[in-house]
Amino acid sequence: MALDDRDADKQKMFSRRAAILGGGQLALFTVLAGRMYYLQVIESQEYEILAEENRVNVRLLPPLRGEILDRFGEKLASNRQNFRVVLIPEQTDDVETTLDKLSEIIPISDRTRKRLLREVRQKRGFVPLTVAENLEWESFAEINIHTPDLPGLQPEVGDTRHYPYGEDLAHVVGYVAAVTDKDLEGANDPLLQLPGFRVGRSGVERLLENELRGRAGNSRVEVNAFGRVIRELAKDPGTPGDEVVLTLDMDIQRYATERVRGESASVVVMDVLTGELVSIVSAPGFDPNLFNVGLSQAEWDGLTNNELNPLVNKTLAGQYPPGSTYKMIVALAALEAGVISPRRMISCTGKVTLGNHDFHCWKRGGHGPVNMVEAIKQSCNVYFYDIGKRVGIDKIEEMSRRFGLGDQLAIDMAGEKSGLVPSRGGKRATTGISWQQGETLNASIGQGYVLTTPLQLATMAARIANGGNGIRPWLVRSVGGQLRQMPQVVPMGIDPAHMKVIQDGMDAVVNIPGGTAFRSRLPLENASMAGKTGTALVRRISREERARGVLKNNE
Repeated sequence: MALDDRDADKQKMFSRRAAILGGGQLALFTVLAGRMYYLQVIESQEYEILAEENRVNVRLLPPLRGEILDRFGEKLASNRQNFRVVLIPEQTDDVETTLDKLSEIIPISDRTRKRLLREVRQKRGFVPLTVAENLEWESFAEINIHTPDLPGLQPEVGDTRHYPYGEDLAHVVGYVAAVTDKDLEGANDPLLQLPGFRVGRSGVERLLENELRGRAGNSRVEVNAFGRVIRELAKDPGTPGDEVVLTLDMDIQRYATERVRGESASVVVMDVLTGELVSIVSAPGFDPNLFNVGLSQAEWDGLTNNELNPLVNKTLAGQYPPGSTYKMIVALAALEAGVISPRRMISCTGKVTLGNHDFHCWKRGGHGPVNMVEAIKQSCNVYFYDIGKRVGIDKIEEMSRRFGLGDQLAIDMAGEKSGLVPSRGGKRATTGISWQQGETLNASIGQGYVLTTPLQLATMAARIANGGNGIRPWLVRSVGGQLRQMPQVVPMGIDPAHMKVIQDGMDAVVNIPGGTAFRSRLPLENASMAGKTGTALVRRISREERARGVLKNNE
């Protein structure tokens, strides 16, 4: 009896334990089944995306940079194929060994090797690093053949900027160059981290960088477990940068460039009615393609040590005494102030004396009696000393600014200097010394403190030619097919009769015997031009040189 009771108790205990164990197993299975249902049904889409991301890589593609054209559609900056090699550090166990093998095919400088090793330490392993670019086809083909023996190296065909006219347009169009660490500071554009990507550094390339850059594309590629590309699944090339059309005429630009080849000079050709810049030359120039490819130290030294300053855009940033070209401003100031009639004769004896100092005319012995037209025609210094002293520096300054001197004029070019128009207040503020009357005489012939840029002088001449309309120089005609509005032309309020006197004087300079530019007149029957010669002295002329006629030869 007692034995049977014990057996019954054991049976009940076993049944209870079995029921508890079975319940636990059922609960565990229910939890597992619920979790699997959650992961495979409810969260299936998310994990499908994660799996797809492990299988498919999305790579950023740089867009084609927008082309730059002249007014007739001539390409001034375009794109061409760039054969290059990039290094993906995570795909090689030994970067230096890989570079050693590559150096047996193409030369790799110590500077490039050091740069790559530094970037390997600084950047993530999957970021491609540019090893070499702008390779010749033969070298590129040989690298492709040896790719299996060059782990981590990847040959690519990209695009690079090309400037077909080289130094003829270097200062206008500008150039592109590699992205620097400074460019990356605070920048959110992932394009800047792509190997071989270029940004505008000067000229139009810099001014319209955002418009020319375009929108990035992407490539979806399938990769295996080791990250090796198996095939390309889809490709979006992105949106090319905007096409930019300039007001330049490349035929005139070429002609002007040839005229000053080998000189330190500037040429500006402007439409006097609209302000459109037809040609802008700063000589000597430089080859912008070198900056795109990468300058050697010797090439850089050759540019920076050149005494003719090829890297300086003389048209915009060169500030020079205008010399006798400034005399029209002084004449207009005197006419408007009423201190002289254009017909009044002033006798030039070759010099005027102020205190104990003589101010000379360029012509030894003087020009004799001259009126305003004759004074402009023969560029008589003594005449302008006289009227400059009468009108004073304040009126001369005011007229100078109305003609665009002492001000930045261009609306779509970077790097322009403002020049200098002297004034009483300006001198006192900078030197603490009062203005002297002798300084007015120097300013009256465009010397002393007066500084102008070639662009300002061209604008001044254009405003005289159009009768006193305040045009401003501009360069960009359209961006992305959208025409840009011409700058507003504002009348300058110059008396037409006064302007006619100046125009007659400039016509006489070129077209009447005795004019300082008579030898430069146009040899055409139905066309003529007007102008004004000018020479700025950069040193004091000795008495002996004056006796030999140095000033006359320079005028």
